[in-house]
Amino acid sequence: MSLLRSLEEKIEGLVEGAFSRAFKTHVQPVELARKLAKEMEEHKTVSVSRVYVPNHYVVFLSSDDREQFQSYEVALKKELSDYLLERARGEGLALVTRPQIEFKTDERLALGEFGIQAQLLGQPEGEKEPPQADYGHTMVYTPDKATPPPRDFMSERRGRGYVIIDGKKNVLAGERLAIGRSRECELVVDDPNVSRRHAELRREGEAWVVADLASTNGVKVNGRRVAEHRLQPGDEITVGLEKLHFEVE
Repeated sequence: MSLLRSLEEKIEGLVEGAFSRAFKTHVQPVELARKLAKEMEEHKTVSVSRVYVPNHYVVFLSSDDREQFQSYEVALKKELSDYLLERARGEGLALVTRPQIEFKTDERLALGEFGIQAQLLGQPEGEKEPPQADYGHTMVYTPDKATPPPRDFMSERRGRGYVIIDGKKNVLAGERLAIGRSRECELVVDDPNVSRRHAELRREGEAWVVADLASTNGVKVNGRRVAEHRLQPGDEITVGLEKLHFEVE
């Protein structure tokens, strides 16, 4: 049995009969587990003899999503910790301590969105100096197509989307537009801090989504680092040092 399936069955058994009621929110425990594992593996730190991964994770939820977890938040945190521990062992990755999961409410998050901040806390045993890594960023995830967020008619109303770069209006045509330094991108950004193919704008119905294409310096929307984000009129997208403003006509 896979680790994720085992986790799902354990969560279902936390409170008999409550699983279907408790998780009608867009944030699903198994999806949290997947993204926690992703953040763990993307924040590896190589020491002299071992590869360390974060041992402390803060999960930020909207107030409505957080409320759904409160009745058995303690048990859920333990199951998620167990999952990360087994995942690290299976991949041969080192932990300073058992993974610790902390839930916090962030009123800026919409229903279904969640953020994860991964950190390595403590001194690895036998290491002269603590491993160095770029910790502290909060990666924000939005629901996938299978569980879309509540419709926002401002962002979904018919009309052409466009982004403004250096005062120039760029109308979004087609279904996908790449952003990056490469001249092959539809939106070229001449900034050394921007990857050749840094991000992508793609149409989903009448809305637009920005997605990070595994760039070196990441993508931010309104100051928050995101992997993928459903855009609203007025959103500010940051790639490198360049700021793009999304609007809908």
